[in-house]
Amino acid sequence: MERFVKALCVGAFCTVIGLSAAWGAESTLYQRLGGKAAITAVVDEFVARVAADTRINAFFAATAADPKRLASFKGRLADQICEASGGPCKYTGKDMKTAHAGMGVQAQHFDALVEDLVGALDKFKVTAADKQALLGVLGPMKSDIVTR
Repeated sequence: MERFVKALCVGAFCTVIGLSAAWGAESTLYQRLGGKAAITAVVDEFVARVAADTRINAFFAATAADPKRLASFKGRLADQICEASGGPCKYTGKDMKTAHAGMGVQAQHFDALVEDLVGALDKFKVTAADKQALLGVLGPMKSDIVTR
């Protein structure tokens, strides 16, 4: 009986150590954001905010006016954020320089877009650290988007 109790204690100890290691494992930004469904919800909110933002909505008017084109845009954006955050998605759209060529995007337009993204992330209670991490991986795109 004493041997059984010792074996049970050792087994319990190993289980606790194993669970502690699993719980302490670093999660990806993608996981912390809540996965693809949560990213898609943020994208939906973000696109709605951009559509209502008179500082930048003209850039998206043609896309917003075509439901099929809008759905494709949202899907690519969700895939881009998913991939950038360490998720399993693959962004298959144009590179940012090509996608924004000739649009005349200025720094204040980019900043307005970032404000709208932060607002969407805030709505879904994304932590400050995860917001900064996401902006950190998306921010370097600014030099390819801002042309004036």
